[in-house]
Amino acid sequence: MSTTPDVQKNLSKQERVAYIDRRLGELYPDTPVPLDHADPYTLLVAVLLSAQCTDERVNQVTPELFARAATPSTMAELSVATIRGIIRPCGLSPQKAKAIKRLSELLLADHDGVVPVSFDALEALPGVGHKTASVVMAQAFGVPTFPVDTHIHRLAQRWGLTRGRNVTETERDLKKVFAEGRWNDLHLQIIFYGREHCTARGCDGRICEICRTCYPLRKHAKITRKP
Repeated sequence: MSTTPDVQKNLSKQERVAYIDRRLGELYPDTPVPLDHADPYTLLVAVLLSAQCTDERVNQVTPELFARAATPSTMAELSVATIRGIIRPCGLSPQKAKAIKRLSELLLADHDGVVPVSFDALEALPGVGHKTASVVMAQAFGVPTFPVDTHIHRLAQRWGLTRGRNVTETERDLKKVFAEGRWNDLHLQIIFYGREHCTARGCDGRICEICRTCYPLRKHAKITRKP
């Protein structure tokens, strides 16, 4: 039995939302966090390292890092140079090393060594922006968020879910159309689908299953706004 609507027209926005929600749930019923971690602190560090770096590369680097320091107290004892030497393959290592050491010190000084369950407190830490804080709040603490990176931003535009000019506007639009209880899973399901089927070069808005189902009459490549 076909899992896609039998249509001869582009779907309405309401139809697109319902189809995307259902189809992603079918394709990815389990949504494991792709970054290897053991607790909120190691997840925070891993997400920070993932900026402009693949999850695969981060997962290659963190075993050595966490073997040396897997808590704020042990990380704070390492020198910036030592941290940088371990995380160098992730890129931006000078900035990331300084941020990891300093945020570890601040967790000890201001939060008793515990990752805070607060957007404001997380975003006040060095190297932690809204997207990183959102991932930690969602995946470590189960707080409904909808972290949006450049990949989700691209797919949301291809699927007609947003006209956002940046990730902030796209996050707002996605939260409006999907049920809050689905936000955390959808964040990962969209990432998984994008990597597998709707990549930056592998689909232009007319090739993958979801793009073809949502817009069967689309004749030209979808030009997406970069955030």
